[in-house]
Amino acid sequence: MNRRSWLSRAGWGLTAFSEFPLWAQQDRGDRVTHHSVKESLPFPSDIQRPRYHFLPPRNWMNDPNGLAFYKGEYHVFYQHNPSAAVWGDMHWGHAASRDLLQWRHFPIALAPTPGGYDKDGVFSGCMVVDGESPTLIYTGTQPEVQAIATSSHPRLETWSKWEGNPVIPAPPIGLEVTGFRDPFVWKEGPDWLMALGSGQKGRGGAILLYRSADLRSWEYLHPLVASDDPALGTMWECPNFFPLGAKHVLLFSPIPLRKALYMIGSYKNRRFEMESVGSLDDGGHFYAPQVFTDGANRRVMFGWSWEGRTEEAQVQSGWAGALTLPRVVTLDPDGKLRTEPHPLCARLLQFSQAVRSAPIGEQVQEEIAQAGIAGNAGRLDVTLEPGDAREVALIFYASPDGREETQLLWRKESGELVIDRSKSSLSSSQNTQVFQAPLKLGKGESLRLTLYLDRSLVEVYANGNCCLTTRVYPSLRESLGIRVSANGKKAILREMVWRPIAMQVS
Repeated sequence: MNRRSWLSRAGWGLTAFSEFPLWAQQDRGDRVTHHSVKESLPFPSDIQRPRYHFLPPRNWMNDPNGLAFYKGEYHVFYQHNPSAAVWGDMHWGHAASRDLLQWRHFPIALAPTPGGYDKDGVFSGCMVVDGESPTLIYTGTQPEVQAIATSSHPRLETWSKWEGNPVIPAPPIGLEVTGFRDPFVWKEGPDWLMALGSGQKGRGGAILLYRSADLRSWEYLHPLVASDDPALGTMWECPNFFPLGAKHVLLFSPIPLRKALYMIGSYKNRRFEMESVGSLDDGGHFYAPQVFTDGANRRVMFGWSWEGRTEEAQVQSGWAGALTLPRVVTLDPDGKLRTEPHPLCARLLQFSQAVRSAPIGEQVQEEIAQAGIAGNAGRLDVTLEPGDAREVALIFYASPDGREETQLLWRKESGELVIDRSKSSLSSSQNTQVFQAPLKLGKGESLRLTLYLDRSLVEVYANGNCCLTTRVYPSLRESLGIRVSANGKKAILREMVWRPIAMQVS
C-alpha cells in the first residue's frame, strides 16, 4: 500500500485557500491572475470550501512540508497533486506569506523526475538553511530514498535537485523496516542530524537517526527512539523533533492510528527517552503536523486537515484538503504540551457581537438571535457554567428548520468533549462519526470554548488543554444558526462572543 492510499481509499482529502490579497496580485504572471478581491475568490458558489484556512487554488493537498521563516517571509510547501482533487502524482506545492494569513502561490517547487529516483512521487520532508543555501530534504519514491534540492532564488521560487541524489539510497543494512520516509533535519554543533520516520517489522514504530557534515553524505547512527507497543502504531511517519523548555518533544503520525501524537522526554547522547505521550488533536481530522520557528522564536505548527467527503464529492468540487491555522506549541509548568492559535490569527477578526450572563433556556436563544450571532466563517468564544447539568451543548451550523446542525457537547459523567456530526449535513457525502476528547472540569470550573468556524473546517480549543479539528459539510446555505442547551439545572451562558471573519485579512 502506498504512502497515502490508506487515506485516499477512505475518501479523505484536503482543501485550498480561497482569497488572494491585493498585495499578492500584482504582476505574478501565471501564478496569480486576479486583480480584485471579489474576482479572486475561486469556486465562489461552493458553500463548503474554507475561506481563511490555507489551501492551494485547486486540486489535492496533504502534508505541510518545508515550513520556514526565511528573509522576512513564511514559506509553506505541501504535498500536492496539481492535476486532480485526489491523492496521487505527488509534487511539492509552494506559497509564501508575510503574516501567516495571506498567501502568495508560487509555481510547483518539486516534481517527480521521469525515470529517476523520485519518479513515483516527491514525498514529505523539511527545509533548512545551510550557510547561504536554502535546502529541501525530502523522500523520493519508489523505493523510498532521501534526496535534497537547493535554491539560489532570493524568494525561493525555483529549486534544483542535487545531481548526486539520492543522498540516502536505502535503509540501514540489517534493519527490516516498515517505512523509510519524511526526513526532519536540524543542526547540532558541527553536525546536521536527521530524524527519519520508520518502523521495525514485528516490533513497532521507530525514528531512525542519521548524521552528516554537509547534507550530502549521511551516516546512520541508531534509532533515536523505538517502541514495542502496538498501541502506538507500526510505523511512525512525519517526525518532528525539537527542544522545548527543559525537555525535548517528538511529534509523529503513527500508522494505522490516523492521528498525530506527541512524546515529551529527555534527550541525551543523541537518544530520546520518552516520559509521556499524548494526542495533539482528537477531532479526527488532524494529521502530519510540522513545526518551525517563527520571527519571534516561537515554535509554530501547521497540521493537515483531510476531507470527510467521498472521493467523488472531492472530484466534483475540484479541491481537497486544507491546513489548520498556525498554532503555537508550548509546555505548561506541569510539563504538558499546549497548543493555541498563533497571535497573528487575531488579525482575521472583523468585529464582534456578544451575549453575557444569561441562564440557558429559551430566553437566551432569543438574545443570541437578537445579537445577530450567526454565521459559518468566524471565531466563536463561549464560556459556560455547567451548574448541575449532566450535559451542555453548543450547537452551530444549524438550519432554521432543524434539519442540519452540528453539536459540541460536554458530558459531566464521562468528562468528555464530543463533536456529534450525525445531523451536520443532508448531503450523502457526510459521514456520521462522533469524535471525543477527555476534558474533566474541576469543581466550579467553567467550560471555555474557542471555535474557528470556516465552512467545512472546524477547529475547537477548550480550556487551554484540548483541541479538536473536524470536518462538516452543511448543504443548506441557511445553516448558520448558533445556540446553546443544557440537560439539567442552573447552567449559565456566562459569555458568547461572535467575531465574523473579514472578507480581506489585512
